[in-house]
Amino acid sequence: MDHSTDELKARLQTDRPHSARVWNYLLGGKDNYTVDSEVGDVILSTFPEFASVARLQRRFLARAVDFLVREAGIRQFLDVGTGLPTADNTHELAQRIAPESRVVYVDNDPLVLTHAQALLTSSDEGACAYVDADVRDPARILAEAAKTLDLDRPVALTMLGIMGQITDEDRPADLVAALLSGLPSGSYLALSDGTDTNDALNRAVAAYNQQSVHTYHLRSPQVIGSFFAGLDLVPPGVVSSTAWRPDPSRPQEATAEVAFCGVARKP
Repeated sequence: MDHSTDELKARLQTDRPHSARVWNYLLGGKDNYTVDSEVGDVILSTFPEFASVARLQRRFLARAVDFLVREAGIRQFLDVGTGLPTADNTHELAQRIAPESRVVYVDNDPLVLTHAQALLTSSDEGACAYVDADVRDPARILAEAAKTLDLDRPVALTMLGIMGQITDEDRPADLVAALLSGLPSGSYLALSDGTDTNDALNRAVAAYNQQSVHTYHLRSPQVIGSFFAGLDLVPPGVVSSTAWRPDPSRPQEATAEVAFCGVARKP
């Protein structure tokens, strides 16, 4: 086993739950460990709707990508906080409509890195790349993304569930702004995150934070809305995940509105 393999094994920390693996468990996936499923069960016992919320977040991603490709004409995506591969990853959604789409995935979870090859199955016309980097290092993310994306042309920055993993001390709004500053006019931000408006979810996240390697920080809908400062919001603005351009042909799951989202254009 070489040094890089040793380092990756140490980073996995299989004795503590990790957010991407817990999320994978809640979505019904198999890429998780016992510690992840145990804390996932604690979350579900406290807030049984969490699995439904996780599914609805994935559906928001699908609707947002569909809008960005079909209506906004975007052909480049920077997906920060990718998480473990699942059905309908960003490049699959985009390239299904426009095969020439180019996607760069960014995550710093070591298990996501081990599965990165599943995120790189691009169409022949497009391209996919994976960057092992932390959202708190926007300069490195942009530098690596520029190897695959043309940063002189519009890019859609997608950030689903990642800002909640950033503490207030790390100034999450500044990190979003720093990433957007490296993208040209006509680029878009698609962002969603959990809110602090539900007592049961607050208790579930508190239980998770007591056991996890990384903590999660629920914020008010107003604070989530502030991440879009200086951008032109696409109607209907910053709303619950179920209310952002719902698919009329698909019945909505009845669930608590505990995640807010939006899509906005950089002037």
